[in-house]
Amino acid sequence: MLQLRNFTKYYGTHKVLDIPDLTLSAGLYWIKGDNGSGKSSLFKSLAGLIPFSGEVVLEGSISLKKHPIPFRKWVNYGEAEPLYPGFLSAKDLIQFVAKTKQGSVEQQDHLMNVLGVDKFLTQSCGTFSSGMLKKLSLTLAFLGNPKVILLDEPLITLDEAARNQLASLVQDALKKDVLIFISSHQQLELTEYSITQSFMIEEKTLIKI
Repeated sequence: MLQLRNFTKYYGTHKVLDIPDLTLSAGLYWIKGDNGSGKSSLFKSLAGLIPFSGEVVLEGSISLKKHPIPFRKWVNYGEAEPLYPGFLSAKDLIQFVAKTKQGSVEQQDHLMNVLGVDKFLTQSCGTFSSGMLKKLSLTLAFLGNPKVILLDEPLITLDEAARNQLASLVQDALKKDVLIFISSHQQLELTEYSITQSFMIEEKTLIKI
């Protein structure tokens, strides 16, 4: 369960998001909205990457502000436009994140294989195409045993095989009672994604649609 209480996000004096009260249980939630509506700001806030006002609480007691380390252990984030240090390899990043998220070697190997990261595992990130960066980002997003997975525009730059594998990874995570947010301008195939609820960001808040 994830709770947002009096959640607001400002950039300077400009309010981007205002979500007074929201409680969500495990499931798949599709977040829609125009460019600049605040989707990425919401995801980055929930991942603990940027500051916000209010409270975000996991499982009724793990507060992002009061318990940032355990909170981040349980919340994984796949960025819309991932950017990693160019001198690091995919292997370096996967091993580092797996250690912090307690992902097993078997899990690392499985994710690298299904998403095709094993084909460029030892290359430096500075040589990656946008598709390669996206596959690496998604690998990191599923490592460990997350309770929440945030996927910001996960379908962009993915080839068809990787899209199919991503749909399977999402379905497998849902079977483990994970709460998943997906933002996507592209249509999600309802036969592949069992969507619990769709939201639109309008007038700086989340509206069920």
